[in-house]
Amino acid sequence: MSKKSLLALAILSSLAVSNVHASNKIADARGNAMGNTGVASADYLTAPFYNPALAANYRDHDDFGVFIGIDVAASDKDDAISELDDLQDNIDELNDSNSTDTTAIDANLAELDGSQPVQVSAGTSIAIALPTKVVSSNLFVRGYAEIIAQTDITDEYQTSNVDFVAFGYVEAGLTFAQQYTIAGQQFSFGITPKYQQMRTYAQIVTVEDFDLDDYDESETSESAFNFDLGAVWYVDNFRTAIAVKDLIDQEIDVIDTSGAINGSYHLDTQVTVAVAYSADYFVAAIDADLTKQKRFEGIGTDDDTQFIRFGVEGNAWGWAQLRAGYEIDLEETLDNSITAGIGFSPFDLVSLDIAGSYAGENQAGVSANLALTF
Repeated sequence: MSKKSLLALAILSSLAVSNVHASNKIADARGNAMGNTGVASADYLTAPFYNPALAANYRDHDDFGVFIGIDVAASDKDDAISELDDLQDNIDELNDSNSTDTTAIDANLAELDGSQPVQVSAGTSIAIALPTKVVSSNLFVRGYAEIIAQTDITDEYQTSNVDFVAFGYVEAGLTFAQQYTIAGQQFSFGITPKYQQMRTYAQIVTVEDFDLDDYDESETSESAFNFDLGAVWYVDNFRTAIAVKDLIDQEIDVIDTSGAINGSYHLDTQVTVAVAYSADYFVAAIDADLTKQKRFEGIGTDDDTQFIRFGVEGNAWGWAQLRAGYEIDLEETLDNSITAGIGFSPFDLVSLDIAGSYAGENQAGVSANLALTF
């Protein structure tokens, strides 16, 4: 991995643990390993991130829980970051010498011309759950950040640019859920009122001056209140669920360092349906987005996403878990991903989960989380 790839990950990781965060993927290694499923298969600790109704899905001996998760992902289909790194090295060599030979630079520009956008994201999730028979509640904070960088190449490096935008997001809320028996059937319903803070950054710089470390030279911010809704129908070991995230659509302008509006970022209402089979030693889940996520608009590239996700989990006597999944982006912005992960939960008090995703050598992600349950 090039030094700029490492820089991108480092920047996004630092964003994720400060007051700016982003990626519409949840920082939950269990769900990440299972193809990013969770609308019908998450537990009461991670319910706010997938489906608030699942906050009422707890066991008799569950009294209190704490969850902390992180994730980082990157997609660079044409290895553009590495090519930019090589280009800047060749430009430095040209400037330090008396040569006029631009053969190597021209080759770099040819490779970058028409390359797919680079996308890097990171996120964090924190939750504190208190399940009770009266009403189950879960206090949470979730954040994510994402950068998209797109090259605009001409015949000369002096007039070739990198157009990159970033979105930072943090939400904090309180989930409430309760189970009900209706016509002899078991249901749970949940609602999450939450506060949202959104930030955007944008720059257009020459390929020579491009540096992800300068992402924050422009900033636009907005705040809003929003709601998530969810419902789950339980039939023996089967669950059918629906989740509506961000009931009120949000939009924020992307303004670059010159003050010009460079597109916008959309946080649209997202509706997902899911089915799951959940038993003591085996879980299988399917999640399907009914709506697409628009994300950045007017930045010269299409980054819409809409997923179908599949996941399975095997549980060895409650002490260790093995997970796998598959994720399909119907908009074909991201390549289809294979996911996998492991979990350790000794004494059912501490859980450590690790997950990874892979869609070729230029699109991958990792995540981890720690949970304490009492």
